[in-house]
Amino acid sequence: MDALSEIKDFLGCETPQEWLELAAKPESQLILLTDHAHCEKKAASTAMTLMFRYVDRSDLLNKMSRLAREELIHFEQVLALMEARGHRYDHMSPARYAGGLRTGVRTSEPGRLIDVLVIGAFIEARSCERFAALAPSLDDELAKFYRSLLKSEGRHYQDYLQLARDYAGEPIDDRIEYFRQIECELILAEDDEFRFHSGRPSAALTAAA
Repeated sequence: MDALSEIKDFLGCETPQEWLELAAKPESQLILLTDHAHCEKKAASTAMTLMFRYVDRSDLLNKMSRLAREELIHFEQVLALMEARGHRYDHMSPARYAGGLRTGVRTSEPGRLIDVLVIGAFIEARSCERFAALAPSLDDELAKFYRSLLKSEGRHYQDYLQLARDYAGEPIDDRIEYFRQIECELILAEDDEFRFHSGRPSAALTAAA
């Protein structure tokens, strides 16, 4: 099984075609790029937070340090793309996606760490799946950029998942399945906002595009 097939199997559902059609429209590009930049920045912040919270876990420190650097490089690359296209990077309201996933996080350790790592794996896996699904519908420059991110995003997914399994010390299939169900519900349910990780566009959102 290749990396993308593994990721799709891990996710349990693919991005709805309605989301891909909306994302491919020229008028959606500014929203897509702006939110993508925010996602890269948040990913770096999440990695740094884990480094500060779990200072005694050397494997986590090394993997999260590299991940944070890569995400910030991606952030800079998205900003450069936006600037070249005459787009301005600005504030954006957060999507429901990450917050929806975090509602199921346990409050005591080590459960909290395991859940946060599993969520990280799902976010990175979904990003990878969407980059691959989007690329054929985008202009050459943006398609090339998104394809260039597949390898690193796929590695981030693997790093998060491996850390979760290592620190659990026991099978975590039940936690993975728990968050898989939440993640699929967020991706497949109707969404009134268009974001990089938003769900199926509502009729009102599609009509307004």
